[in-house]
Amino acid sequence: MERVQRVDDESSCRFTSASVILPLMTETESLRQSVAIILGEARTDVGQILIIVCDRTKPASLDVAYSLARAYPDLIQVHSQGLPFLGGAIREGFDRCVGSHVIMMASDLETDPHDVKRLIAEAKTRPSAVITASRWREGGGFSGYDPVKFLANRIFQFTFSTLYATRLSDLTYGFRLFPVPLVKSIKWDELRHPFLLETIVKPLRLGVPVVEIPSRWRARNEGESQNTFMRNFTYFRIGLRVRFMPVRKILRA
Repeated sequence: MERVQRVDDESSCRFTSASVILPLMTETESLRQSVAIILGEARTDVGQILIIVCDRTKPASLDVAYSLARAYPDLIQVHSQGLPFLGGAIREGFDRCVGSHVIMMASDLETDPHDVKRLIAEAKTRPSAVITASRWREGGGFSGYDPVKFLANRIFQFTFSTLYATRLSDLTYGFRLFPVPLVKSIKWDELRHPFLLETIVKPLRLGVPVVEIPSRWRARNEGESQNTFMRNFTYFRIGLRVRFMPVRKILRA
């Protein structure tokens, strides 16, 4: 059996500050609310907020992003992504984060910004671990989730938690905190939404500890999702490929 290389080290990793990545497409007030809650509840622990925009970001959303950057010039930065899609946005955010840890989340309130402080609190206790939000743990849940997607999500979570021999209950929720050295050491491949699965299965294959906290998902009331239902089936490809990928191919050269 191939020996898994561990890249986490409790003795050398400690929490100093978090960078927060917020990809932006059509959100305006949701972005304002997310930033306001993060700053109101976790300002002392957040050293950077990266708003990632692209050529499809709506003008109204760009106006909000740049107004926030002007209001907090030492904290909030707007970055125009070069790589396409959601995965490309977060990957570029990973490369540009400056804190000891980095949080990926949404700007549409489907990821609860009130839970940012909880992710950070866990990271202070387990600084070398990935801290991930789960909609399936007691205390979490779904509001306004499509019933067909709900069932498909449950089956997927059970299938891949079994395949990876993990007790994690939510492998596809894009609301996580990582040690920055970890995300900068991994060779990322995905560009679309299956990148969210890649960000947990590759750390698992490397033997990195993962801590789950419950979180509640609520359907957005602004903008529209960029992830179609049929595209969800591409998650199987990255999940299966990484499970049997040689560990040396997971890490950057």
